[in-house]
Amino acid sequence: QVQLVESGGGLVQAGGSLRLSCVASGNIFSIDDMGWYRRVPGKQRRELVASIANTGSTNYADSVKGRFTISRDNDKNTVNLQMNSLKPEDTAVYYCNAAVRSRPLTGIALPSWGQGTQVTVSS
Repeated sequence: QVQLVESGGGLVQAGGSLRLSCVASGNIFSIDDMGWYRRVPGKQRRELVASIANTGSTNYADSVKGRFTISRDNDKNTVNLQMNSLKPEDTAVYYCNAAVRSRPLTGIALPSWGQGTQVTVSS
């Protein structure tokens, strides 16, 4: 079993910054992609914010390019999201995601999710 625990959410004024962190623990052989998703108020689906492969290759939603930076530490099984120049429309619950390979089925990477952390940006 794999657990993902997020931290770093909170309330910030528009233009401010927050840093989200997520640590994965449990039965981890290796982790493929790690990422952050968010669910904005009034919407049911989570949307991709940013992802990072174990090679370091990154992908960002257009709405956050130039403002958010994703990073990871493969040795510590952590992924971070530095969010700058925050806007009210960034208000959402942010979820950490990781594609984890666990013993004994190391040939399959299964998605694991954190419990979510609230980010609120006031105008």
